[in-house]
Amino acid sequence: MRVSLWLLATGAFVSGTAIRVVEPMLPKLVEEFGTTRAEAAGVITAFALAYGFFQLVHGPLGDRLGKLRMIGGALILAGLATFGCATAATLETLALYRFLAGMTAGAVIPLSFAFIGDNIPFESRQAVLGQFISGILLGGILGPLLGGLFSDWLGWRYTFFVPGAAFLAIGAALAWRARRERVDRGQHTRGVLAVYGMLLRVPGVRALCLFVALESVLFHCAFAYFGVYMRETFAFSFTVIGLCVAGFGLGGLGYSASVRWLVQHVGQPRMVLIGGLLLCLMFALMVLWPREWLMAPLIMLGGYAFNMMHNTMQTLSTEMAPGSRGAGVALFAFSLFFGQAIGVAVGGDTIDAFGYLPVFLCVGAGMAVLGYQFGRWVRAGGVRPGS
Repeated sequence: MRVSLWLLATGAFVSGTAIRVVEPMLPKLVEEFGTTRAEAAGVITAFALAYGFFQLVHGPLGDRLGKLRMIGGALILAGLATFGCATAATLETLALYRFLAGMTAGAVIPLSFAFIGDNIPFESRQAVLGQFISGILLGGILGPLLGGLFSDWLGWRYTFFVPGAAFLAIGAALAWRARRERVDRGQHTRGVLAVYGMLLRVPGVRALCLFVALESVLFHCAFAYFGVYMRETFAFSFTVIGLCVAGFGLGGLGYSASVRWLVQHVGQPRMVLIGGLLLCLMFALMVLWPREWLMAPLIMLGGYAFNMMHNTMQTLSTEMAPGSRGAGVALFAFSLFFGQAIGVAVGGDTIDAFGYLPVFLCVGAGMAVLGYQFGRWVRAGGVRPGS
């Protein structure tokens, strides 16, 4: 169990790197391909759409074939697609390879959560998941750093060699370990559509998926454009942009270190409310009081606050469907990344039309309202363990 969790956390680290690696290079892609912010952001949207949509495939297959086996094979394919990104001659080709990378890399995090849900009691699960996401958050730190540093010094194409090689190595290790994995296939004989139809008939499942979709639409409507905002406002280098955006992961690590205390002394309902209010503060200060020295601390604060809300959603998602946990977490992840794709697309067009100020302020207010409403839902019962 310990070795499996370590490999999964390492895979989550690389997946987190791949998710975030493009954000700081976005202004570089705008310059190199001579395109708009919204069109360049299609590279992010392609990854997010594939990452989210194919959760619906990964989840039931993980339940039926084995979660470790599915993750190992998917990571090997993700490595090949990530190497392909480095060869892209056009923005469209890059978006295609990012789509393929998202389609395959999307297996690791939700199926890892489902694996933990299968093996860790609910009472201890949020603390374990909070520590497990350290791998994702470290990847969230390394991804922007790689994207920024490589874009400045070597060229953005070289950025993809690091996660590509790591995907292949970890995928091979997990595939080897999965030989020992045992799966009771008799419990998972329903078709994919029947499984999701059953899940969507549960009110708590529908509510939680709606909450995470709204969270993702709102947050990524602005967050995806932090790098471009800092480039245009302060003329930051890509390296500095990468360092600032990496602060989001550092803030998340701070959350991971304090999650046990927060769960015990603050409680889930107040955690998500405080998280929403802090996110509102971050977005407002970024555009109402823009200061070069304030960008990194604000993004760190955002990383801490976002995880107070989002990790609570993640924990509840592992209990949505104990009998089909892979499918349940996959449905949650689909809602998350589908929301991200919508948010990035809408945010780019809206910023191009109206500028950063109204978008950032509206997103901040929306996160505060979402934190309040989600906290009320959790306090009222939310997804009950074992339901």
